[in-house]
Amino acid sequence: MDNPLIAIVLIVAVFSVLLSPKAKTVEGFFQGLSADGRAPGLITLIFSQVTTWIFARSLMNAAILGFYYGIWGTLAYGAYYLSFFTGGRIIDHLRFERGYHSVQAFLADRFGKAGTRCYNTVIGVRLVSEVFANLLVIGLLFGVAGSQAYTIGIIAIALLTLTYSMMGGLHASLKTDLLQMLIFLVVLALLMVSAFSSGNLNAELFTFKPFELSEPGPVLLVVALLQVWSYPMHDPVMMDRGFLADRDTTRRSFVHAGWISIVCILLFGLLGVMAGAHAISGENLHQALSRILGELPMLLFSASLIISAMSTLDSALSSSAKLAIVDMKLTGASLKNGRAAMAIFMLLGVALVFLGNKDLFSAVAVSGTASMYLAPVIFFSLWGNRQSIPVASYLGSFVLALVGAGLYFTESSGYTNLLGESHKYTKLLWISLTVLIGGCGFFWLGDKLSGSTLPKHNLQTTEEVG
Repeated sequence: MDNPLIAIVLIVAVFSVLLSPKAKTVEGFFQGLSADGRAPGLITLIFSQVTTWIFARSLMNAAILGFYYGIWGTLAYGAYYLSFFTGGRIIDHLRFERGYHSVQAFLADRFGKAGTRCYNTVIGVRLVSEVFANLLVIGLLFGVAGSQAYTIGIIAIALLTLTYSMMGGLHASLKTDLLQMLIFLVVLALLMVSAFSSGNLNAELFTFKPFELSEPGPVLLVVALLQVWSYPMHDPVMMDRGFLADRDTTRRSFVHAGWISIVCILLFGLLGVMAGAHAISGENLHQALSRILGELPMLLFSASLIISAMSTLDSALSSSAKLAIVDMKLTGASLKNGRAAMAIFMLLGVALVFLGNKDLFSAVAVSGTASMYLAPVIFFSLWGNRQSIPVASYLGSFVLALVGAGLYFTESSGYTNLLGESHKYTKLLWISLTVLIGGCGFFWLGDKLSGSTLPKHNLQTTEEVG
């Protein structure tokens, strides 16, 4: 285990705990309000949005895809961050134009209990997968999977993050996100300076892998452009932050978080492209980067991943508490119950690390495919205001997306070979197209069979409701 890395993590953890005021009200714990009832400001919201999406799994995926598929792999992963722009439009329409106080409220109004149950199931799985994936990255940075260092690293970070998350809930998460994002930006800047000074980060990297539509990188780019319409709506961390501030602050936070995230993910992905372009036969990403950059930059590389992982973990835990206690109303809204929900989700994530699949991008692809059942909901019911869509259409889209997600998982893991010998990303493209077209087909048919559009929901266009 790397002692300097442990020291960096402990310093960040200590400051995170010190910055986490103990929540005294339900509003502060679940809604992120300050002690005097103020909503978070613009900078806090922007940095919180960015750091909860520029997390360990994302950074690793961007670098790994760049390593294997060149700039097109990194661009493909970066395309998922267009979700900030589609997500901002979803929030603006849902909250400020339609007058709903949550995604669940909208789905309950349109599709009843089936609407919320399907959605809560998908985002519950999403939150557990976020905890799992970030803990997995942390473990691999400390040691080989299964080693003592790997196990201790995972458990230690899990306990540290859970401790300060339980203290302050969403309000604490927002405050620590600000600190962790500032540290990440400094570390990323130092990494890029080191990469440029090595002489290996140059224009030749853009031709490392040629653009061919049949290659995995460009194929995955198309997949991202298909999934980006629905992906933000199934991310409770992003959606939760869309219901905290006024309309202008919310709009600006999504726009600025979008471009900042894309820049960060592309810069980090370039490190993977550089490693892939200059890798010696048999080297993996970490080995190639270590040889090119040296020990100190690799320490910064690992530190940036762990810092981003901690930020995502506390945000996922605060959203988990809100989902279980506020949205699903599994028990009364209290600080005690919120903290218990956090502990349960953390335990589930830890259990998956030691029992589950170790493919980081599989979690993104499966989650993204499952989220595509929401695309027709957005196109027809939210943006199109078609209120005559029957529940059967919603359930049909949901089942089709789950089947597609399950099929991709079994195909990419090698359990089945129903789609032939194509690359797994080509299979993902066809599955995504089928789910998107099929789901929209269900909604179009349901709309035609059920008749005309019903009167609009009572709109409240400028202020938050609920």
